[in-house]
Amino acid sequence: MDDTLPVFPLGSVLFPYMPLQLRLFEERYLVMLSKVLESEPAEFGVVLIERGQEVGGGEQRFTVGTLAQIAQLEAPEGHVVLVAVGTRRFVVDEWMPDNPFPEAHASLLPPLEWDHALEPLREEAETVVRRVLELAAENGEQEWPADLQLSEDPSAASWQLAGIAPVGPLDQITLLRSNSLRNLLTSVISMTRDVEETYRALWPDDGQGESTPGSEGDDFP
Repeated sequence: MDDTLPVFPLGSVLFPYMPLQLRLFEERYLVMLSKVLESEPAEFGVVLIERGQEVGGGEQRFTVGTLAQIAQLEAPEGHVVLVAVGTRRFVVDEWMPDNPFPEAHASLLPPLEWDHALEPLREEAETVVRRVLELAAENGEQEWPADLQLSEDPSAASWQLAGIAPVGPLDQITLLRSNSLRNLLTSVISMTRDVEETYRALWPDDGQGESTPGSEGDDFP
């Protein structure tokens, strides 16, 4: 990794293998984009805001994040729209002064290794996540479709399940900090079941049917 990493603080967590769409209009992030596009691959870091807001600066940030590699750029009048994909996780070693955008000295975290023995756990996580996403959709609370097509690569699919699981940003940070895919999948199952209990309490008349893992549906952009 270069000496300094341009970083975009957001109100949500980006996971490896997950898409990210940003609408850039702040001058400091347009300057950041110009710098990012000077390198190949064109990438920047994404971290969750711990306290503060996305616009205006001065926010406090978590120190674990994900690299985002730019896949598409459009420039309508007055702003820039970019689509990126999460790649590797990193940890911030030291924040640099914003000049004018956030930068940090950062170290890449090692990728988590897949073990075929984890397949039953991955299937269980997929079943639980799809079931709760379907329950949410039935009650008008939907961010990701329950039949979203996951990657055929089991490591990527595990991270995608973390990315679409209907949990809050602090739980997402815990997932992003996982030190093994077993830990990641176990946490996805536990956290999603907690959300399911809350949903069942809110919507007690809903059915108990399960979604089928691997069902065909929309794909990631």
